[in-house]
Amino acid sequence: MDNMENASINTIQDERVDQSDIELLSFRIGDHEYSVNIMSVREIRGWTRATSLPHAPRYVHGVINLRGTVLPVVDLAKRLGLDTDEPSERSVIIVIDYEDRTVGVRVDAVSDILSVAVNTMQPPPEMLSDGSEKFVQGLIVIDDRMVRVLDIETVLPPEDEATA
Repeated sequence: MDNMENASINTIQDERVDQSDIELLSFRIGDHEYSVNIMSVREIRGWTRATSLPHAPRYVHGVINLRGTVLPVVDLAKRLGLDTDEPSERSVIIVIDYEDRTVGVRVDAVSDILSVAVNTMQPPPEMLSDGSEKFVQGLIVIDDRMVRVLDIETVLPPEDEATA
């Protein structure tokens, strides 16, 4: 196969990937709407009081017992640097499986399951930052609202921080 045929095949494959849909679980933190790939969501649980851990980062709320497994719970608002209220009975824990880790993230409410074309996701604008990780991998405009798509890899704390 020559280079021209290879380039043509790669272009066709790229177009096919760009036109595929992705399903996202959207949720709210205060007035902000975020989402994650639904394939990383293991389950959604009602709020459960977490047991705090000494020397844990301020965004690690603590740990809960999930059917015999100790599950770290990240307060997503604190992780993203947002103002947050204390968890209430309306708060939700989204249990996320990523690679070989399972972590709970506290959010205010689950909103919807969104099915969107991958090529409609826009990259976040480049902005000066304080050197922290890039938590938002893309933005999707749906009707009159903008939904941030989180990059799970950077949002979840390093394993040694989650279980400090």
